[in-house]
Amino acid sequence: MDKTWRIQDLGTWLKNSFRAILRGEFLLRLNVGRYFIHIVYTFFLIAMIIWISLMIESTMTKVEKGKAELRELEIVHTQKTFDVVKLTRRSSINEMLQQMGSKVTEPQQPATQLK
Repeated sequence: MDKTWRIQDLGTWLKNSFRAILRGEFLLRLNVGRYFIHIVYTFFLIAMIIWISLMIESTMTKVEKGKAELRELEIVHTQKTFDVVKLTRRSSINEMLQQMGSKVTEPQQPATQLK
């Protein structure tokens, strides 16, 4: 008997394999039934690794968003601190009072206490 491969044989083999996969008989045709529990366990481990990777990626995305928000808040905090320090200087307060036309000035004498 001549055992040469033909393209038709390959096509037939692929068609039969595809039908076996759809019917769930592919592993049985390969005679790996005794390793079925190992195959299921390996599939479970791979699925868990993929799931954990997705969870880690999600967490890292949240961390990056948090870092960006923290940087923005630090900039806002620094600007507000600068504004408060700028407003607490006596010279800037005196200038603001003069621009508003106020007659309030810095005290020349200590405050008197009433008893």
